[in-house]
Amino acid sequence: MSRVHIHAAFCLATFLPSCAIAQSLGANGTTAQDSSVRASSVSSTTSTSVPAPSTDTYSPAKKITQIRVTAPQQIIPPVIWPSENSELPSERVNTPLNQIYFGKEWVPPLPRPEALLTNPFGWNTWLRDRGIAITMDTTNEFSGAITSPTRGYGLKQGSSNAGQYSFENDIDWEKLANIRGFSTHALVVGRYGIPASRMFGDNLNPSSEIYGAGGNVVVHLVYAYGEETIAKGRVDLAAGRIPFLNDFSSNPLYCTFQNNAFCGNPKASSDNTMHSSYPDASWAFRVRTRPTTSTYIQTGVYFTQAGIYGNTQFRTGFKFNGADIHGEAIPVEAGWEPLFGKDHLPGHYKVGYAIDNAPHKDNYYDVNGQPYVISGLPARTVNYSWSAWVLADQMVLRHHVKGNADAGLILLGGMYANSPRTQLRGQQYFAGLIDSGFWASRPLDTIGINFSYVRVAKNATATERLQALYGIPLMASSLTPQTFGAVLEATYRIHVMRGVTFAPDFQYYFHPGAQKALKDAAMLGFKSHIQFF
Repeated sequence: MSRVHIHAAFCLATFLPSCAIAQSLGANGTTAQDSSVRASSVSSTTSTSVPAPSTDTYSPAKKITQIRVTAPQQIIPPVIWPSENSELPSERVNTPLNQIYFGKEWVPPLPRPEALLTNPFGWNTWLRDRGIAITMDTTNEFSGAITSPTRGYGLKQGSSNAGQYSFENDIDWEKLANIRGFSTHALVVGRYGIPASRMFGDNLNPSSEIYGAGGNVVVHLVYAYGEETIAKGRVDLAAGRIPFLNDFSSNPLYCTFQNNAFCGNPKASSDNTMHSSYPDASWAFRVRTRPTTSTYIQTGVYFTQAGIYGNTQFRTGFKFNGADIHGEAIPVEAGWEPLFGKDHLPGHYKVGYAIDNAPHKDNYYDVNGQPYVISGLPARTVNYSWSAWVLADQMVLRHHVKGNADAGLILLGGMYANSPRTQLRGQQYFAGLIDSGFWASRPLDTIGINFSYVRVAKNATATERLQALYGIPLMASSLTPQTFGAVLEATYRIHVMRGVTFAPDFQYYFHPGAQKALKDAAMLGFKSHIQFF
């Protein structure tokens, strides 16, 4: 029995009891949804700080743009659902059960982002009354170097633009066809452009995250899967084409930033290509259970595919034949989502581990256990790799301003570790802050500062030093041996109008591409987002 199968058996042994408890709680009707429930119809652009409980009752005809659940003898802050397409999967991971209002259903609410066109010709209301949500948005990211590159390596000072438009469809089949707890989710995108950071030698922290993996293509399928919610939200099952990193080590706060070191997961998380990353997916099954309203445990099986970021199988994302499936990746993650103090300051704390049995090329050794650079033999194949992560964010101060019920100062940080035998990024550490609503007259504006440090795996560094010694092109397309590097980003997101944001952005690279031979670089740019409907 392989280590992957032993790990799977362990996950089952620890996971199923909590699943059974959750199912029992759901059957007995003891979830938070059975407590005193209130729904607020106040728009997210006009809401105030946590209001007193309303005496209104839920009505299916009432337009719900903000969701609040009041547990016995306490007021829960409202949940503001995602402001951009595709964020709903990770948002649900980070939302305590007692903050999700299910109404009379078991299907969680469909996304309802703030948008330019709220209800053109009445079609949005007509569709949503039947359980169908359609959303469309576009994101654009521009960045340019304001410092000259290191001489002698053929580098240049330049700028570039990258962008994406996306179309999302979510269907509540309980409302549409009376299929209890069932919903489906699909997203397609079109992408264009490249990150400018490549021009001055960085290949670890792309300055624009909205690029690649299906880039420069008109239509690319990101995901398409079915979701079944049982026990009134205590147990959630999903199966289909799902990106591994949509649910695991994810956090919608990270895409406050533009650099790929932060958005949409810590960049080290996608270093292992067996961990499918947006906008690419693999066949998968995922299960999540909530032993308590503020904790969750989730795991799954993701069938790894060899050419996941290549054009042959994944140019459009619509090839479902699985011809290049060559293993399985099994993650497990546990999270705690508390609310602290009289202001109910939300926090999210998660720890996770993933293992896979797909073939990887060893970073240093050949089939005989010697450095492959010296022997000239191919690198040996390792049918095993692992990753581990610890992530946290905590609101430490709530701003009681009109127009943004989620306004506050949030601290965030974390670490991600990969197997040094198979991955380039050995560790990543990051820390930062996000503050929204700090300026009362601009309640929906947000400022963010984040710092990320990446340590290249020691085995990869050793190989690159041998390659440089023997005059061989270095792995990972680096120019000099890689050791460690860092990036600092500061951004200010301006809420221009309903559904439109514009964020001037500054990035500073220490040792671009973790290469000490390259001098530091600075960049200026912006990130814009328009949610059409």
